[in-house]
Amino acid sequence: MDLQQMRYVLAVADTASFTRAAERCHVVQSALSHQVARLEKELGARLFERTSRRVRLTAAGEAFLPAARQALEAAERARAEVAAATGEIRGGLTVGSIPTVTAVDLPAVLRDYRLRYPRVRISLRAGSSERLVEQVRDGLLDAAFLGVLPGFRPRGVRHRELAHGRHVAVVAPDHPLAARPEVDLGRLADEAFVDFAEGSAARAQSDRAFAAAGLRREVAFEVSGAELMVRMVRHGLGIALLPGRFAAELHGVRTVPVTDGPVRVEHLVWSRFPPSPAAAAFLELLGSEPLGSEPNGSEEPTEHAPFAPDGGK
Repeated sequence: MDLQQMRYVLAVADTASFTRAAERCHVVQSALSHQVARLEKELGARLFERTSRRVRLTAAGEAFLPAARQALEAAERARAEVAAATGEIRGGLTVGSIPTVTAVDLPAVLRDYRLRYPRVRISLRAGSSERLVEQVRDGLLDAAFLGVLPGFRPRGVRHRELAHGRHVAVVAPDHPLAARPEVDLGRLADEAFVDFAEGSAARAQSDRAFAAAGLRREVAFEVSGAELMVRMVRHGLGIALLPGRFAAELHGVRTVPVTDGPVRVEHLVWSRFPPSPAAAAFLELLGSEPLGSEPNGSEEPTEHAPFAPDGGK
């Protein structure tokens, strides 16, 4: 059994095709098929069911896949550690973020990182805060940026609070509220809202604020992303509550301060296990040193904390 055979198996599993797997691995299909067959013979079990129409994993293949992925990740980590020992940072860095992150200028951070460490492959994944915490905890992400309610403490990861900020009302330019200097939740309660899915951390920030004020509101449209939300607001289908610093950069809508609006706290989270050289370099760039932190502890922002502007978002 060798690493290349494992790569071939993963490619077939990911593409459900020996032809596409061979294209991905830049080898002829006969060579890839031969190596997979050799591995199956050594293991004494078939990893794939092959028909003229489809290729799918057998029970043995399903059992083999997680360990194969771990073996390839360990091999890549070993190469990266050796390179780091000789002064070169390489390997992979996978970062997650909510779409509305404002505590950091994420494109600028990734640009600076790439300039410093050109041999590192960078991947960025967007998602909800709760899902990002889970992915960091499971080792699928090296670090992630969240937006959550005050008092939130993610479990199973290390974390650092970056910034606080209050939401503003986002309305169409011709909306009656567009010219108001400020509003409160009582004035907004009769409006139709465009918001994130019920149960998500992004939605909970607004739901909690209305509940605390003893108010009910109508969420007429649930969306999965801020871009669609803003487009719907722009067309007058409803209003939205979004973080102030994020909303300030939107075009074609108006923002109105909300005196008792929701508060969002942005966190950086990373694995409680020793980071790879690439991940350690990223955390160092952000001013978050993982060594010495407690697994479930937090590092509170200080006056000089990088990317934690005064006054929150």
